[in-house]
Amino acid sequence: MNNRIRKNILGLGIASMGILMLGSCSDVLNEQPRSQYDPTFFKTENGIKGGLTSLYAHLRDTYGQAYYYNNCETGTDEYTWAQSADGNFKDADLSGVGNLTSLSCRADALWGNAFTYINTASGVIENGETAGIDEALLSEARFFRAFDYFRLVQTFGGVPLDLGAGELKFNTAPSRTSVRNTVPEVYTKAIFPDLRKAVENLPQNGRANLTGAVSKVAAQLVLAQAYLTYGWWLENPKNIPTYPECQRTDPDGHDAAWYFQQAYDVAINAIENPGNYGLMPTYYDVNLAENDHNNKEWLLYADHTEKSEEYNGGSLSYGSGSAPDNFASWMVCWNYPNMRIKTADGSGEFNPVLRAAVQALGRPWTRMAPVQEVFKKTFADKTNDSRFDGTFTYSFRANWNLGGNTATKGIGANNMEIKVGDPVLTFIDTDDNITYENGAAVGAGVTPGRADYVVGPSGISRFKYPILWKIGPYRTDNNGGLGQPNAGSTRPFCALKFSELYFAAAEAAVKGATTKAGYTARDLINVIRARAGKWRWDNNGDKEKVEDHSAEMTAATPQVITIDYILDELGREYFGEGHRWFDLVRTQSWKERAGTYTICGAGANDHTPETFTRNIPDGFYLRPIPQGQIDAMMMSDAEKEAYQNPAYRN
Repeated sequence: MNNRIRKNILGLGIASMGILMLGSCSDVLNEQPRSQYDPTFFKTENGIKGGLTSLYAHLRDTYGQAYYYNNCETGTDEYTWAQSADGNFKDADLSGVGNLTSLSCRADALWGNAFTYINTASGVIENGETAGIDEALLSEARFFRAFDYFRLVQTFGGVPLDLGAGELKFNTAPSRTSVRNTVPEVYTKAIFPDLRKAVENLPQNGRANLTGAVSKVAAQLVLAQAYLTYGWWLENPKNIPTYPECQRTDPDGHDAAWYFQQAYDVAINAIENPGNYGLMPTYYDVNLAENDHNNKEWLLYADHTEKSEEYNGGSLSYGSGSAPDNFASWMVCWNYPNMRIKTADGSGEFNPVLRAAVQALGRPWTRMAPVQEVFKKTFADKTNDSRFDGTFTYSFRANWNLGGNTATKGIGANNMEIKVGDPVLTFIDTDDNITYENGAAVGAGVTPGRADYVVGPSGISRFKYPILWKIGPYRTDNNGGLGQPNAGSTRPFCALKFSELYFAAAEAAVKGATTKAGYTARDLINVIRARAGKWRWDNNGDKEKVEDHSAEMTAATPQVITIDYILDELGREYFGEGHRWFDLVRTQSWKERAGTYTICGAGANDHTPETFTRNIPDGFYLRPIPQGQIDAMMMSDAEKEAYQNPAYRN
C-alpha cells in the first residue's frame, strides 16, 4: 500500500467488536479507543476510508505473524520443529513431542482478528450503501469480508455469520453467545455472494493511482479458490468429518462437478484478462525483495515500510515477536552466526558470517526446520529448475567486513583460505565424500578440495538447514553495514499471486472441469514450469546466470497430470509461503503426504537421519476454536463443549 492508504489509519476506530471479539486485538497503528466511535462513524467519507484502510492493515496480523505461520507450515511435508522450538511448534508437529489442543494451536491468531474486521467490512458496506458510496469502493470491503470468511471456514469448519445483529450485519453491541453456521451456509451466504459482487464491481487493476489495492483479478482468484475448495468439500473423497455436522449437499442445488467447472472458468477468465497483472519473467524475480512494490505477480500483500515505526506497525530496531511485526522468516532461520573459523595466522577464531538485515540472512530463531524430503524429493531437479535456488539460502558467505573486522582472510575447511564473499558453509546436493567433524563449530563436514564446510541432504538437521531466502528481510538503510537484523522485516508479505490462477484452473481440470484449447491441466502447469526453467541469476552462487531450461522442464512434465503432481508443483512454487496446510487439507492428502518425515537431531554433531511418524486423526483436518473464546462465552458447559470441534473436546 502507498501512503494514500496508510494515512487514513490513524483515524480508524472499529465501531464494534461484535460477537467473539471479547479479547483484545493487536493495535493497528495506534488505533484509537473503540469506545470513542458509534455507528455513525461509517456514514462519513473519512469513516469509510478509515474502515477500508483497516481492512488492508489487518492482513499484517496474520501474514508474516510467525505463530500463525507455524500453524500453516509445521506438521506438513515442508516443516517440522527445530532446535529451539517451544511447545507452539512441537505441538503442531503431531510427532509425539507435544499435544495440539485448543490452548496450544496458533490458529487463534486468525480467529482473534478476522471477526473484528469482518464486522468492520459489514459496517462499511451497510453504511456506505446508505451514504451512496460507489459500489467499486464498497466491493473492497466485500472482498475482505469474503476473504476472511474463506480463511476461517477452511481452518475451523462452520463459523458464525451472526455477530450479534443478524447474519452479515454490522454489530454495535458485543454479545457473549454464539451459534456456528454450517460450512455450506458460510460459502453460499457469505463467501460466494460477496466475491461475485466484488468481481462484478472492482476495477480490473484496483483503485486508480493506489498501489496494493484489491482488484477484479484478486477477487477472481479468491472466488476460483473458494469454488475449488468447496467442490472438494462436497465431494469428500476420503470421508473426512465436518463440523457443525451437516449433509454434504449444496443449498443452491449444485454438485461438486459444477463448482470445479466454475473454478476453472473464473480462473481462465482472469488469466485471459489480466489487466496490469501477470507472471514475472523469472522465479527469482517473483521473490526478489527489490521488486516487492513493483511486482505485477503480487495481487494482495500485507504491507510494511522501513520509513516509519508508526506505519510499519513494529519497531525498526528490535522486533517484538508479535503482530503486526513481520517476523515469520525468523522461525525458519537457524543460528548461522554461531559458525567460527580460524584467523589467517591460526592464532584464534572469529565469526565469519554475521547477522545482517539482508534477504539471504536475517535474525535466527531456529523454531522450524525443513524436512530432508524437501531436498531429496520436492526439489530433486536443481539443475534445470530455478526454484530451489530462488527459494533457499543454502550457501552462507563471509561478511565479517560489515561488522568492522578488517581481516582480509580466514582459514576454512581443508586448511584453505576464505575471503569476504566466499562461502563458509554450503548445503550441497550429495552425501558422497563428506567427512563430518565439528566443522565451523556447527558440526559441518569437509569434502576434498573445498574451502567451505559442507552438509549433505542426509545431514540436514533440526540444528542446521537451508533457510528461506524468498521471505527473508530486506533493508535499504544499511549504509554498507549490518543494518537492523533484529527488527521485524520491513518487507511486505504476499498473500495472493497471479500464478495461483494457473494452479486453481489446473486442479479444477484434473477434477473434471471441461477445458478450453490451450488450457489443459498440463498446458497450465507447463506455463509455470517453463518460467521455472528460466534463470537470470545464480542466487547462491551470487553471480549472473542467464540460461533457459524451459524446454527441459516442460518435456519432463507428465502427460497425465494428477492431484499428486499438482501438490508436488505447489510445493516447488510456494514452498514456505504459508499455503501448505491448506493445500493438504483441501485435497485430503495431509496424512498421506506428511505422515512421515526424515531429519537429523537437534545437536550440532547429529548427522544420522531419523524417520518420524505423525499422528494425524481425521478430526485434525479442522483446527480447534481457541479456548479463550470458549471460556469467555456465557453459555452452559454443554453448549461450550458442543461449540468446539469434536477432536479437541476435553
